[in-house]
Amino acid sequence: LPLSLNNTSYLEQLEELEKMFQEDHYPDNEKRREIAAVVGVTPQRIMVWFQNRRAKWRKLEKLSVKGNKKYPTSSA
Repeated sequence: LPLSLNNTSYLEQLEELEKMFQEDHYPDNEKRREIAAVVGVTPQRIMVWFQNRRAKWRKLEKLSVKGNKKYPTSSA
């Protein structure tokens, strides 16, 4: 889907969303509405973004845990 935004504002939005995500992985309705107003999209889009971001985060967590478990001193 082509974005109706120029790249700079898209990246700024992304940065803003990432910042919010670091603060809270599960923003409530009110918080989502606030974020949507700041970023300039619908609360629905914010909800979906956070769902996707959490999924990505869980995936990365799993990978990093797996990665760390490969290298502890295992007596093989």
